[in-house]
Amino acid sequence: MQKANTQERRDKLRDNNIKPAEAADILGVSPQFVRVAMQQGKLNIGIAIQLPGSSSWAYQISEKLLADYTGKDIKAEIAALRSKR
Repeated sequence: MQKANTQERRDKLRDNNIKPAEAADILGVSPQFVRVAMQQGKLNIGIAIQLPGSSSWAYQISEKLLADYTGKDIKAEIAALRSKR
């Protein structure tokens, strides 16, 4: 039972996670622009964290912050983007 609940939570988090490429499409910029601007703290739509002992970064993009920044309905934007895949 616990394992199923854990998997459900992971699935929900993955589905709710906005990828830098998706944010880039919504903003009309490149994914690299989103990643670098977040790393530099110049695009306040979530957090960018450099993984310890690595040159890799992880991104958590907030639906609310992205909506505040763009003035768009992010749920609808993401649904439209994902339906094109």
